[in-house]
Amino acid sequence: MGEYGVVPGQRVAIIWDSTPPAEALKDLVERIQVLVGTENRVCVENINQLCQSAHQESSVDVVLSGVVPGSTGQHSAEVLAEIARILKPGGRVLLRELVVTESGKNSSIKTAAELPTALTLSGLVKVKELQKEALTPEEAQSVQEHLGYQGNDLLLVQIEGRKPNFEVGSSSQLRLSLGKKPSGKASVDPSAAKLWTLSANDMNDEEMDLLDSDELLDSEDLKKPDPSSLRAPSCKEMGKKKACKNCTCGLAEELEQEKRSSQPKSACGNCYLGDAFRCASCPYLGMPAFKPGEKILLKENQLHDA
Repeated sequence: MGEYGVVPGQRVAIIWDSTPPAEALKDLVERIQVLVGTENRVCVENINQLCQSAHQESSVDVVLSGVVPGSTGQHSAEVLAEIARILKPGGRVLLRELVVTESGKNSSIKTAAELPTALTLSGLVKVKELQKEALTPEEAQSVQEHLGYQGNDLLLVQIEGRKPNFEVGSSSQLRLSLGKKPSGKASVDPSAAKLWTLSANDMNDEEMDLLDSDELLDSEDLKKPDPSSLRAPSCKEMGKKKACKNCTCGLAEELEQEKRSSQPKSACGNCYLGDAFRCASCPYLGMPAFKPGEKILLKENQLHDA
């Protein structure tokens, strides 16, 4: 097994960012080329340009990302999804990334727990952390310059994952073995079959006892329920004098009946003609004539006097 698990004949993609020196990137590419051979089996791509590249899907055996010493690049969800796309089924990705020990300090940097989850959500399997190490003073200085992070809780995590052994979007026919159907009818106990069958002949049989559904109801079931028990809890609140829209509990009818009973009724039927036709105790006494059925609002003192 060669460096980073690369073996001869594999096609390798090296993903880098702009922070490490060019000499470090060149040295890594040369070492990988020696392992796989010189037949254009190593490609180099900047992490910021990976999603716009023209790499064919399922064309790379191994992806090495962030392994160049001094790298500070962060792998976004789009970058991880593109890595999963260009990997061959069963291909492997090995990456290094800066993580923080506590969440909430910097939203652009993942925690050690969030990094494996990000790889899994991109479609990779068998994700495992290989190494976790503290930053060197030079690496910490590079982080401060390029990311602007001033904390001292950063770690470098090396992690790997694999693409499943099938292509994304592939399908396979499922072969279901339902077994052979038994020939002939299954044996059924005649006594059991008689319990669960009912034919027209059975209906005419005098020995067949049919149960009347009305006999299942007792006197309590036949009682008319109290309308107040059917009201919603909100309708039972003290002092509520307004029915709900499309009221079904009877409160609307009750309020309407109270409203009708509160209106004064004419004993003679001539109150609307005027004072000349009204008796001495008429509640409309002193009011002008009005049309029959017209709603009349009485003053409080008039109702009291009446």
